[in-house]
Amino acid sequence: MKKQLITALSSVILLIMPILNFAQAPSLGTAAEFVLFSTDGAVSNSGISQLTGNVGTNNGSSTAFGNVNGVMHDNDGASAQCTADLLIAYNQLNSTVPDFFPAPLLGNGDTLIAGVYSVSGATTLNLDLTLDAQGNSNAVFIFQIAGSFSTSANSKIKLINGALACNVFWKVEGLVSMASGTTMRGTVIANNAAIEINTGDTLEGRALSTAGAITVDGVLAYIPIGCGSAILTGPIAPALASTECYTIFSSDGPVMNDGITNVTGDVGTNVGLTTGFDSLIVIGAIHPIPDISTAACAADLLNVYNYLNALPSDIELLYPEQFGNNLVLTPHTYIMNGAVTFTDTLYLNARGNADAVFVINIYGALSTSTYSKVLLINGTQAKNVYWKVDGAVEINDYSVFNGTIVSAGAIDLKTGVMLNGRAHTIVGALNTAAITAIMPIGCITTGVTSFVSGNTNEVISIYPSPFNKSINIVINDASQINKVELRIYNILGEKLINTIVTKQLNTLETSNLPSGVYFYKVICNNKTIQTGKLISQQ
Repeated sequence: MKKQLITALSSVILLIMPILNFAQAPSLGTAAEFVLFSTDGAVSNSGISQLTGNVGTNNGSSTAFGNVNGVMHDNDGASAQCTADLLIAYNQLNSTVPDFFPAPLLGNGDTLIAGVYSVSGATTLNLDLTLDAQGNSNAVFIFQIAGSFSTSANSKIKLINGALACNVFWKVEGLVSMASGTTMRGTVIANNAAIEINTGDTLEGRALSTAGAITVDGVLAYIPIGCGSAILTGPIAPALASTECYTIFSSDGPVMNDGITNVTGDVGTNVGLTTGFDSLIVIGAIHPIPDISTAACAADLLNVYNYLNALPSDIELLYPEQFGNNLVLTPHTYIMNGAVTFTDTLYLNARGNADAVFVINIYGALSTSTYSKVLLINGTQAKNVYWKVDGAVEINDYSVFNGTIVSAGAIDLKTGVMLNGRAHTIVGALNTAAITAIMPIGCITTGVTSFVSGNTNEVISIYPSPFNKSINIVINDASQINKVELRIYNILGEKLINTIVTKQLNTLETSNLPSGVYFYKVICNNKTIQTGKLISQQ
């Protein structure tokens, strides 16, 4: 009897296994590079949409998109190739044999496993639909909808247990209409019909039509990663040489400060004077007059400028006057042909690659709004971000700016600016006014070592600086564990944190410390044995 049960169970498993592994992803070809595309129809936008991926049509026009993190292709060779590749993908999806036949109302909290789902008519997505890969990151989900497809407001596709948006496909024989607040995941292919994506919608995938208009209105849409997609590394970073150790520098012009400015790194000019900086709050060398070091920096800076200027661009941002506005960029070389007005926030997304490089070439001046922000997400590091500007640079009050600025004009860093990077110009005055500027990790020079790369001659090392929600404290000499006390003060001298360092590696919660400059002391046997400065960037 037991043997018969085992045989029966084995037969059932063998029958189930082909179903679990049956679905095969279609070959998208160059269509994989497009976030929005129509073979035959207009592609249009209203509102401020954030798009990552190419946009275009092979018969029509793309209008009103603003800056797109991709290339616009209307009626060109790339759109012709996308048309051919899209037809192949559609035919593959259309001919796939279905495993399941659900009712035309999807969602309502249901969970589906991998497979091919055939829905017989017009279909609606309501509330949440969860796609469960059951631990298999290669699991493919295909939905064949024999009619129109609509979503209810705030409906969501959720992915769990290894499911990836790049492995989800929706083949629709009719209009696709997504109500406001929808979160859609997967590649949507509408056959001979339009696609409408409305305000506040998020699409992790693609919206492609074999024939029909595509309209979007204030959406976030981006091509998915994984499933063999290219890992973006960006261009090769320039060789900074001696410029790496300067935070504030002009090759030809005075460098002047007004107010309490905190700098980590060297400050100087090779023509003119450096004035107004307080050596007590500059962790690095101040070069009041030109010297051998500033001459070397000027020569090296010209090489950096020329290298960045000669880089071929991957993506042109077509509307420099609309830069920012919550735009998301990925590792590429970008170009803007004109003066740039930077408003609100820019996100730089390394997509998990901490070595990815961003270069933004601006052929004109750069100015920002007050409280503007360059924010680094998904592994982006300030040391890998470069801004080459052919004109004056004005970073306005209380802005947060990440990356190395290499300018061919005057630079003005206004009150309250936090610069996590460098401000360098090959020609022009450089003014700062009560700012905080910290060069990225990399340079090791006298006076800044313990804050930049760690210094085993110190009793403790503290990193990162700037910090966000926490700092790490490392005791370099294990014999000092439980013997040293760390005290942190604000700029008024008020003691905010007092803790005994009890382990070799310690993590200290600092979310209660607002953005600003703090000072610390290390105390042993009632004596101060180490001091330093920390920067909070909440």
